Amino acid sequence: MAALLRFAASAYRVTAGRRLRRDHVISGWRRKILVISLLTVAITALLAIILPLNVSSASARISSAVAFANSSFDPSPLPFSVDSRSSLLPYSSNSSAEGFVSPRSALPITKFDASEGKIDNLRTNFIYHSNLENHSTVINSNDGNMEASASSETQTNVEIKPDVSGWSVPASKSSEVQPDEVRFGNQGRDMSTSPKSEIHSKVVKHSVGEREVPGSKNSEMPLRYLPPDEALIYAKREIEEAPLVTDDPDLYAPLFLNISVFKRSYELMERILKVYIYRDGERPIFHTPELKGIYASEGWFMKLIEQNRHFVVKDPGRAHLFYLPYSARRMELALYVPGSHNMKPLSRFLRDYVNQISSKYPFWNRTKGSDHFLVACHDWGPYTTTLHAELCKNTIKALCNADVSEGIFVRGKDISLPETTIRIPRRPLRQVGGRPVSQRPILAFFAGNMHGRVRPILLEQWGNGKDEDMKIFGPLPNQISKKMSYIEHMKSSKFCICPMGFEVNSPRIVEAIYYECVPVIIADNFVLPFEEVLDWSAFSVVVAEKDIPSLKDILLGIPLRKYIRMQQCVKRLQRHFLWHPRPEKYDLFHMILHSIWFSRLNHINPS
Repeated sequence: MAALLRFAASAYRVTAGRRLRRDHVISGWRRKILVISLLTVAITALLAIILPLNVSSASARISSAVAFANSSFDPSPLPFSVDSRSSLLPYSSNSSAEGFVSPRSALPITKFDASEGKIDNLRTNFIYHSNLENHSTVINSNDGNMEASASSETQTNVEIKPDVSGWSVPASKSSEVQPDEVRFGNQGRDMSTSPKSEIHSKVVKHSVGEREVPGSKNSEMPLRYLPPDEALIYAKREIEEAPLVTDDPDLYAPLFLNISVFKRSYELMERILKVYIYRDGERPIFHTPELKGIYASEGWFMKLIEQNRHFVVKDPGRAHLFYLPYSARRMELALYVPGSHNMKPLSRFLRDYVNQISSKYPFWNRTKGSDHFLVACHDWGPYTTTLHAELCKNTIKALCNADVSEGIFVRGKDISLPETTIRIPRRPLRQVGGRPVSQRPILAFFAGNMHGRVRPILLEQWGNGKDEDMKIFGPLPNQISKKMSYIEHMKSSKFCICPMGFEVNSPRIVEAIYYECVPVIIADNFVLPFEEVLDWSAFSVVVAEKDIPSLKDILLGIPLRKYIRMQQCVKRLQRHFLWHPRPEKYDLFHMILHSIWFSRLNHINPS
C-alpha cells in the first residue's frame, strides 16, 4: 500500500512539471482528476488482495487440501467453515489469507433446515480418505474426540460426517433415506441387533453437493425417517436404557414409580408419536365430543386430539397409532332403547363399524387391531366391544370402567381413564384448589347416591352421624348443604372417601385431587389411572372392601407427618389431571395419550 501511494505522489510531481506541446501547462483540476484515478487503481488493487476468496479460488484450496492429505499423513482432521456465501474457506481464529488452518482447530457448526433443505450451523465431522500406498486413513472427530484408523483399502475422496443429534435431516432428491439403510445410536451405544426381534444397525446417507454425509455413529437418528414399527422398537429400547433422573424442575419425583422411565418415554412420545384419526363415521356418534357431565373425559380427549397438529397426521403410512373417534355416551343416547336393558344394538353398531374400516383400509388387518385405540368413559364402554373378537382382545381400550374382574379390561394393555365431572365446559378448571391442612377439621367425607355393593355398607357402618369425625351421607341433606356445599366439604376434609358405585370408577377420585383432599379408594378389582407410571401409595389410601369397618382406625393410623407429605403430593399431582382448552405439557390429555403410547410400546412385536 505504501509503495502504491509513493508511486501516485511521484506521478503527480512529474506530471505537474511536464509541459505539453504548445507549452501549455496542465490545469489544476486536470491534475486532481489524474491523481484520483491513480489512487482508485491503487485501492482497487489492495482490495483485490485482502478480500475473501471467491468460489473458484475456494475450490482450488479444497483441491490443495486433498493433495496435501495424499502426500503427507497427519492423524488430525482439517476442518473447514461454511460461510454465508456458501464458499468453503479455511477456518482459524489466527489464520492469514495465505494458509490453511491448524489441523487441530475447532470444528465448525452447521445445521440442516428440514423445511427448506438448507444447511446452516450444525456440527460436522470430516473424514479424509488419503490415498497412501496400500492404506486408507479415516479420521473421525466428534465433540473434540479424535480417532484414526487405517485399512488396506485405497480411496481418494472427501466425506462430511455430520453429528445430527437432535436434528431432522431434510429429504431431497439427492438425499433420500432408504428404510434399509438406517443407523442410529445414543450415547455411544451400539444399536445393532438381531434381525428377528431388534433394530438393525444401518446407515443414513445424505448428499451435500458431491459429498456423502453418513449418519454419525454417536448421533441420534432423525426419527421421522424410520418406518413406524422400527421407530417404536427404537423408543422401547431407549426407554429401557433411560438415563437416571434424580431431580427434574418440571416433574415431582415422589409421584412416580420411576421418574427416569416416565421422563424418557414422554420425551420420545413428543418426538416420535403420530396418530391417524379415521374420518369414517357419521355424527353424532362420531366426531361429536360430549364436553359436559361425568362422562366428559372421552369427549375432551376427542376434542383435543382432533384439534391437534403435533401428533395427528393425515398420512396413515406415518402413523404409529390409529384412533377410533366414537363416543360411547353419544352411542348410548342414539341407540339404546330405555328400559330394554339390552346393549346388543351398541355392540353390533361398533362391530359393523370396525368391519367397515377393516375392509376399506389395510391398517386394521395388518396388526389385527393392536395399533388401534378407543377412548370410552361411559359405564357400558367395555361391553360395546364384546361382539368383535379382535376389537375386544387386541385394541387398546382407554376405559373409565377399568374392572379386571369381568375379563374385558386387560391389565397392562388397556388404559384406566380418569373420570372427570365437567360442569361448565368453558371453565373446566372452575373451583380447583383447596385449603391447608390446618383448615381441614373433618377427618373423612362422602356424600352420594346409594348404588352398588360398597356404598350401602359404608353408610351402614359410618353414616347417620354415628361418628363426628366421619361425615358419611347419602345424597347431601339440604339442611347441611345450605350451610356447607359438597365442594366445601371436600375442601375442609383431610380424606375424601371414593367408594365404587355401579362400576369401579368414581369421579370423586379426580374431585379429591382437584380440592387437595387425600383420596381413599374403596373398589376391589379397580385398576387405578396411570398405574404404569404413578405411585398411588404416595398420595392416596386404598382400602379393601372387607376393611370398611376398620376405616377410621386405618385413617387415624397414618402419622401426621406422612399425611402432610401425601397432601403435598396431591397438590403436585393436580397438573396431571387437569383439562385445558389448549393442552399443556404433562396435563390430562398428554397423560392419557402417554398411557396409550406406553401400552403400544410394551406390546410391540419385534419380529
